[in-house]
Amino acid sequence: MTQQAISNDELVFLQAAGQDEQKILTDNAIQFLRELVEHFAPEREVLLASRQQTQRRIDAGGLPGFDKETASIRMENWKIRGIPDDLQKRRVEITGPVERKMIINALNADVDVFMADFEDSLAPSWQKIIEGQINLRDAVNGTISYTSNDGKIYQLQPDPAVLICRVRGLHLPEKHVLWRDKPVPGCLFDFALYFFHNVDRLLEKGSGPYFYLPKTESWQEAAWWNKVFSYAEDRFALLRGTIKATLLIETLPAVFQMDEILWNLRDHIVGLNCGRWDYIFSYIKTLKNHSDRVLPDRQSVTMDKGFLDAYSRLLIRTCHRRGAFAMGGMSALIPVKDPEHNRVVLERVSADKQREANNGHDGTWVAHPGLAQTAMEVFNRVLGDRKNQLDVNRADDATITASMLLEPCKGERTEEGMRANIRVALQYIEAWLNGNGCVPIYGLMEDAATAEISRTSIWQWIHHRKTLSNGKTVTPDLFRQMLAEELQVLLQELGESRFRQGRFDEASHLMETITTSPDLVSFLTLPGYRLLA
Repeated sequence: MTQQAISNDELVFLQAAGQDEQKILTDNAIQFLRELVEHFAPEREVLLASRQQTQRRIDAGGLPGFDKETASIRMENWKIRGIPDDLQKRRVEITGPVERKMIINALNADVDVFMADFEDSLAPSWQKIIEGQINLRDAVNGTISYTSNDGKIYQLQPDPAVLICRVRGLHLPEKHVLWRDKPVPGCLFDFALYFFHNVDRLLEKGSGPYFYLPKTESWQEAAWWNKVFSYAEDRFALLRGTIKATLLIETLPAVFQMDEILWNLRDHIVGLNCGRWDYIFSYIKTLKNHSDRVLPDRQSVTMDKGFLDAYSRLLIRTCHRRGAFAMGGMSALIPVKDPEHNRVVLERVSADKQREANNGHDGTWVAHPGLAQTAMEVFNRVLGDRKNQLDVNRADDATITASMLLEPCKGERTEEGMRANIRVALQYIEAWLNGNGCVPIYGLMEDAATAEISRTSIWQWIHHRKTLSNGKTVTPDLFRQMLAEELQVLLQELGESRFRQGRFDEASHLMETITTSPDLVSFLTLPGYRLLA
């Protein structure tokens, strides 16, 4: 589509207004978006700058920890405002991008909640973002349907799952809409349009405008969201607390501020979530200059490791003390056709969910409808007649300290693990550049977090000149050699036709650039976004 500038007050749209845009970018919706951007975009810039200041202190040798100045919030007894009836039971949640067929299948799955994702599982091209808003509006109205190329018709069944919308992270822009010559915040774009078009119908149905908030790094960012939500409620004459949010604790700085985050969002928050893959990515990124905290192979960093187990238990204890849900993490495994192999997959999923349920989590995530029954059986067995596990307070646990949350993780760094990281990251980045943010790779449903862990691990090994188990020192040249060799492996695995028609040259160049850069690139989706339409 040829770019053309269309001005609306202080917002400038860089894409022509086609039929799809006209359905969503109505005059009143744009006006609401403009108000949000005008009120809240400047403070977002301040918050992002504060992230950089915090990171510089850690890069210089400091470590994140609990803030003495906010100790009173952690020590005092208080509760969040409350949880709506249709969110009281969240034993299994399924996640996926805001694509039409995915939305229907997810809402029809044997789950309690579908998290429709504008973030890590979506490559945010303009077309995908606009279509996603249309798809969610149709889902809320109950009119969504999809006809496949072979004529199969997909429609909503009665009593679909509760819908929650995950907006983009604070750091991500929406480059197709400018305000004062800068891209507007992607999170405000997503929030404004979903809220504006769906709030009335959601409330009519006895539900509400529910959101997942990703990538939060501080309580100040939570306070910013509280102001956004309160503004929207006042603007539409809604009661305080109509908007409800679940916030992902998927960054290392945020794990030390969970009480403060809940407090600052207490009118609107209903729970926190263990976003464990992004949390591992954040552990690497935050502690990138600390040579004594370099992680081993990605495959060996599992939830039974000390720093991850402490994170899960602290989240449960903190949330339940405040009357908030403590949601478990993602099972990225996907079913396979071979019965014996599939049995192993389901056993692994069951064991993972059993650990979460026994720990006291109120629910968990799956990435595929085929895993929903297995996860649900585990939580049904543990919870019984209870809707949730808010009664599990873990008050008898030993105090979880900062050192436990920062504990180095033991394990080997292997050439096999490094090569696997390269292959997975290459395939994910290539798919993302083609507009697919949710990709099955080697039996796992991968999103951006996997590629982030893969490439930042290698960056950190290079940065600290770590040695692999076979004695090889990880250098830029070794990485480039392996990158070239693993491209040839993918050529053999995928076939020449698929490989040549793909964008593997661009994916390889992007991965090489960000993995060998002197400074760690904060998110691969930022340089990657420049390559999307």
